[in-house]
Amino acid sequence: MKVHVGPVSQPDLEAAVVAAGAELSSAEDANALVWFGAEPNRFAEYDRPGLEWVQLPSAGIESWVASGVLREDLTFTSAAGTFAQTVAEHTLGLMLSGARQLAAMARATTWQRPEGMRSLTGSTVGIIGAGGIGKALIEMLRPFQVRVLAVNRSGKPVLGAERTWPADDADGTRELLAQSDFVVVAAPATSATSKLVDAAALETMKSDAWLINIARGSLVDTDALVEALDAGRIGGAALDVTDPEPLLDGHPLFGHPRALISPHTANPPHLQMPALARRVEENVRRHIAGQPLLGLVDVTAGY
Repeated sequence: MKVHVGPVSQPDLEAAVVAAGAELSSAEDANALVWFGAEPNRFAEYDRPGLEWVQLPSAGIESWVASGVLREDLTFTSAAGTFAQTVAEHTLGLMLSGARQLAAMARATTWQRPEGMRSLTGSTVGIIGAGGIGKALIEMLRPFQVRVLAVNRSGKPVLGAERTWPADDADGTRELLAQSDFVVVAAPATSATSKLVDAAALETMKSDAWLINIARGSLVDTDALVEALDAGRIGGAALDVTDPEPLLDGHPLFGHPRALISPHTANPPHLQMPALARRVEENVRRHIAGQPLLGLVDVTAGY
């Protein structure tokens, strides 16, 4: 098996390819491509007869979907699930910060106890998009004895969740929103999930519930969220991703007493490469052995 890493070479990924038992090659001779270092608009330079499989470097592939280069007759895999532990860890941090009002205390310039402090223990956590990140988060939440509600694509029961609804069950999603003390958004960004959390969804949430978004900013209607926060219709929002991204200086979410913003750092760059290299090595091994690949992209679904 011949594999090319590019358009930009990356030593860790190349080492992973070799460790898996494959041969590094030029793009012209490769039957597999580990994409790194360029936007999908350059893919046409590398798309040639004999190419069987392309490993993409990120979990979110909306730029690849938008580019129109994905196709059914070529296997694409994403990094979905590769960074689940790291992102789930950050999610838990955001949840605890919201529950304990740490953002408000960090901004304080006088000795004053903030209102709205609560315990994560024994609460209800709703996870919209209970895939790799959601499942990792459920494991981390076990010591807090929370009740978990989940939405996923298939509706198949998620281990650790009291109830799971399919993504196309609008009533199920509303029930999750209405019952949850913390709503975690972890679904992929697609046309179907754009502004999934809109004014109506925010109105459905509990008045003291926190919204946590670690997926993509496009899943939340930012204007509706700011209005809900201003009006006190929800307890708060902790966001690692926003729309637009990055937020412009002076945006209402910055410094909002009910908001906590982290600048898309749930998966920091220095932790990405080791995890991606492990995924590349595993998938190259699987490809050589004829086994199912991890992170297989559903071109029709867009993730």
